[in-house]
Amino acid sequence: MKRLIETGLMFGNLIEVASPALVERYNRALKHLTGQQTQLTDFHIDISGYSPEIGDELNDHLYLNHAGVNRQFILLTTEQKTAPLLNAKFSNSRDILRRFIEENEPQLFALTARDAVAGELVNSVYEVTTPEHLFDIRKITVEADTAGGTLDNADRLAAKVDRFKTEEDAWFDDVLIAEMITLAQKTGDIARNPVRLKQMSFEQINFWTEHFGGLYVFRGLDHPAVISVGAKEALGKLPIKYVWDLQDRNQIAKFFEFNDLVEPIVKARGVDAAAILRQKMDFVLISAAADAGMDLSGTTRRELRRLARQMPSLPEEFRALSDLVRWAETKADWPRIGSDHPAYFYTLRAADTPDHDLVNMLLCELTPRDFRQTFICHKRLFYARYADWPGAKRQYVVDFLVREYQVDKAGARAALFGHEPDMADDLPPPPPRRERPRDLVARVGPWGAVRRR
Repeated sequence: MKRLIETGLMFGNLIEVASPALVERYNRALKHLTGQQTQLTDFHIDISGYSPEIGDELNDHLYLNHAGVNRQFILLTTEQKTAPLLNAKFSNSRDILRRFIEENEPQLFALTARDAVAGELVNSVYEVTTPEHLFDIRKITVEADTAGGTLDNADRLAAKVDRFKTEEDAWFDDVLIAEMITLAQKTGDIARNPVRLKQMSFEQINFWTEHFGGLYVFRGLDHPAVISVGAKEALGKLPIKYVWDLQDRNQIAKFFEFNDLVEPIVKARGVDAAAILRQKMDFVLISAAADAGMDLSGTTRRELRRLARQMPSLPEEFRALSDLVRWAETKADWPRIGSDHPAYFYTLRAADTPDHDLVNMLLCELTPRDFRQTFICHKRLFYARYADWPGAKRQYVVDFLVREYQVDKAGARAALFGHEPDMADDLPPPPPRRERPRDLVARVGPWGAVRRR
């Protein structure tokens, strides 16, 4: 992983904490949340305030995320909104934190000028011991205050001010007046400088979780389902009709289709589909060559062609993508690539829906040789796969990402995943589909005869 860290592909965009004042504020918040403190004088934090250096020091990389639920956070600066979220257990945690910071940026800017803001992403579940517990998570509420309780003290002071103004004998209540003075020394003038954070709650309906080996929960769609990275049999009974794992490729393809979650890359307007598919061919070829133990040092596009000629047999994904490129560039015969073909999911990208990020994460699971999409959309999975690659493939991947992605991250993401009106009129008509009898659909469901739960 050292190569990734040195090139900024891992732990990039973290916020440095080096001044004694910020370290002292962080320690106050850390003590307030966990009862622990750090002895480090400088470290780096992510959007939630988690620091990998402190995780090493405490021998606990979940020190702000006990049991993987109800993630706590420490804000030292509003600049944390641009940082990544490390060790994420749920796919929407970073988006919740970013939106909370952006919606309360002026207030948080004022609060963090004097103290750290500490808080928690709260739901009704405090532990997830079985997959069924995930379905009890419905809403995430953000609770936050400074380590010194500025907001709580301001609320208490406001209540006492109301009493002072409305109660008949409050002018003679020395205890009330003394309490008001003490609180005012901590909060300042709340009449002239009121600071209130918006009460924010977020629905958590469709999400990925790292728990139980990785689960994709889609329960807010017309045709809901759970897709497991591991064997579905290990999950037990779940309160949802359809449960699949990554081996159920046909069912997942139909799930995408029935919910309009994906679109063919060649159908997308505003992208160079042929160029994207050619790069995917390169990624497939590199992976196959690395698996065969071939030398990848100094590999260029021309060298890739040499590798292709030297391989005893080209991967099936490579051949199918090549046929699709040929159609895109020369209008050759439309290639038939079914969902059981290894190349099928390489030809897709997420459609323009509220769940496009989640769908792109799932596509990464189904396209193990597309390291670029995995790095962009599912870094946790990328790092896990990277650890098992041979050195030559690691070097090639790092060089490619530094050269082709890091120089223009926004442009690369827009070219790969941006959405414009589709090119439905330019595609050949789909083959006729035999209509299924209504009684058959009612009996086995829209995805065919799959195991019910």
